[in-house]
Amino acid sequence: MARGWAIRHPFGRPLRRNELSHQTLPKRYALPVFASDNLSSVAYATEEILIVLALAGSAYFADARWISGIIVGMIVVLLVSYRQTIFAYPNGAGAYIVSRDNLGKGPAQVAGASLLMDYILTVAVSISAGVANFSSGVHQFVPNIPVFNDEVRVAIAVSLLAMMWYVNKRGVRESGRAFSIPTYFFLTSVFIMLGAGLFRAFTGDLNQVQDVKDVIEPTQGISLFLLIRAFASGSTAVTGIEAISDGIQTFREPKSRNAANTMVIMAAFVAVMFLGITHLAIETGAQASHSETVISQIGRTVFTPHSPFYIAVIFGTAAILIMAANTAFADFPRLAAFQAGDGFLPRWLLDRDNRLVFGVGISVLSFAAGLLIIVYRAEVSSLIPLYAIGVFLSFTLSQAGMIVHWQRVRHVPPGQRIPRYAAGNMLVTTLEYDPRWPWKMAICTIGTIMAAVVTVIFAVAKFTEGAWIILVVIPTLVFLLSRIHAHYQNVEREIGAEEVDIKTYLQRPVRTLQILVVGDLNKHTLPALREFVHMSGYGGIRQAVHVNVDEEATTELKRQWRDLGIDAMGVQLVVLPSHFGAGDVIGTLSSYVHGALSIDPEIRVNVVITDWATSTRWWGWLLTPALHHLTGARLRLAFLAEDRVTVTNYRYLAGSSLALFGDLDRTA
Repeated sequence: MARGWAIRHPFGRPLRRNELSHQTLPKRYALPVFASDNLSSVAYATEEILIVLALAGSAYFADARWISGIIVGMIVVLLVSYRQTIFAYPNGAGAYIVSRDNLGKGPAQVAGASLLMDYILTVAVSISAGVANFSSGVHQFVPNIPVFNDEVRVAIAVSLLAMMWYVNKRGVRESGRAFSIPTYFFLTSVFIMLGAGLFRAFTGDLNQVQDVKDVIEPTQGISLFLLIRAFASGSTAVTGIEAISDGIQTFREPKSRNAANTMVIMAAFVAVMFLGITHLAIETGAQASHSETVISQIGRTVFTPHSPFYIAVIFGTAAILIMAANTAFADFPRLAAFQAGDGFLPRWLLDRDNRLVFGVGISVLSFAAGLLIIVYRAEVSSLIPLYAIGVFLSFTLSQAGMIVHWQRVRHVPPGQRIPRYAAGNMLVTTLEYDPRWPWKMAICTIGTIMAAVVTVIFAVAKFTEGAWIILVVIPTLVFLLSRIHAHYQNVEREIGAEEVDIKTYLQRPVRTLQILVVGDLNKHTLPALREFVHMSGYGGIRQAVHVNVDEEATTELKRQWRDLGIDAMGVQLVVLPSHFGAGDVIGTLSSYVHGALSIDPEIRVNVVITDWATSTRWWGWLLTPALHHLTGARLRLAFLAEDRVTVTNYRYLAGSSLALFGDLDRTA
């Protein structure tokens, strides 16, 4: 019993719709769900800066300090701006919603496509980086174990992705609880490392990094373009900062305040860890290496290679990098649902499954990220150039949208509230005069300019390394979204009807030809025939149509029809000659139906086919079509493009005749 229940409900007890309000998260769980992407970026942001600077030589690593400082300043500006957005758009404050409300559908789709790509890359990059850190830590702790090769990395990464998919399919609260421990473990281990490292640096007891293998050798001189590339690489520390604004509805009440406070906590953690790791990397003389991460070098230097604190840092970092993918699992399905609701993505992305999550969106994200992991062999250095362009482009559009929002607020009379709605009559925001609008708009203006500049810098600096792919993919995705939207608009125009037209149409009489396809009078035919017999109150012509492919069988059917008095019951038997035998049954029936349609342009035809199967087991449904004619399926295909013909299957299960004739006996 329990085993069968687990097979039917592999993700847990089905949840009712009225339980959706209970699936919200307190701040202690919301932080690991929505902030893990941003928090985890500190594990590789400093390293990405040093990798670029290493091309000019380690003597220029000190420049990482001011580069990190500029990036932290950017985080502060975005924090202040997104806090405004959270309170202005309490039902969802992502770049897509803000752009759609203030800039229009076109910019909104650019923002949406950018974020969709960013979330897919977040999963691929995070899991790949987690596997790389795990491999580095294992190799340092047990030197006899070689660094994982491509095949092993890909296999581990795909397995972890499958685990993430399963946990997120179980529900929002379940994923928050499951991933909270690794997140807080990472924060604790990193802050212990920073505290110990800064204390040892202050006392003059901090050692230098030793025995680093596969160090990147300098190949060029320092230049402005190289510094710009280093800044672009380090800007990955900003990714994920918008995630909390996308998931406001997941927070407990008061939603906006809890979301805003969680964002402050997240930004504070990121700023301190990013600056601290960069400072310790320079103080310890960490190197840019292909085989060992910077955070691993710092950890084994501050502690020792066999210290439990070093082990905690390494495996905590690997865990948070893997958990960072959960931010995308929380936001991608929600964003896809928003776009599907507006008709820019397939409608089935709107559906919640029995665990009240957007399960199809979760599966689509997993599949796309898995492809990237396999194609790029789980190599972080290959995936990073594709990363961050989308998120900075969405930052730009979101901030620009907020400038328009504050311009609207400026013209609202004091004391007046103007609600604004989106598709489906969903409340998006409420415009209300705010005397502080000038400085709020100024912050958004600074954020817009800053994000736009970084987008251009990243696109130029990383273009030849693979960023051109994203610059092609995003416009292509926007084009596909526009075509999907055009399709839904065309369908709506084609099938939409006014109430006056509906009333007039329903009052018009209908002429219907009901056709039951009969091969013989067997048990599987009787239930459908009985329904035809008792259809006398329905205004239509009832016919049983038989195709003559066997003279003896046809003669016997005519005799039964006459002796049983079925004609007198109101169901006429029509025998159609078949000139080409059993192979042309479908053609004969099709010609007869099309003849009826051509005679009467107003008539509708309902063709009933009696199908049967040998059992309810899966092999029964496969065996029956394999051994018998597929008349029903072939007939449906024949009338697929005919709007005045309906083909209905009347299903009969072989072996149920006892119940069938038992009913007849009791009636008699």
